[in-house]
Amino acid sequence: MARRRGDNRKFAATAIVAGVLLAAVHGHTTPPAATASASVTGGSNEALANSMAASGYGWTGGQTTCLDELWTRESGFDAYAANPTSDARGIAQNINGWSADYEPGNARQQISWGLSYISPRYGTPCAAWSHEEAMSWY
Repeated sequence: MARRRGDNRKFAATAIVAGVLLAAVHGHTTPPAATASASVTGGSNEALANSMAASGYGWTGGQTTCLDELWTRESGFDAYAANPTSDARGIAQNINGWSADYEPGNARQQISWGLSYISPRYGTPCAAWSHEEAMSWY
């Protein structure tokens, strides 16, 4: 059954609210740089990531929890994060550093890249988180 336009908006709003509540439960705060780069009104980079994961990949519930844990450890959801010992940059810590498709401060672009990185390599954020836990990288 196809969703109507209003249903999609309700779904997106629900996903955003769930992400914000999940972030609050986990005690995550928005880094100063993230506030300026977040595209969701009143949201954070974490809420934006959860919304994009839900709408683009169908990852909700436990999968968003794993995504939150993964990117909190990697970057604190800071769109300007830079690993001092490698070229890893941004929210998803792209090992290739900054590029045309992965710009400093562009949270939406970084999250999109990160989700598209996780999907073919690990299948889900929880599988990526398991790898992170075992190997200290994903």
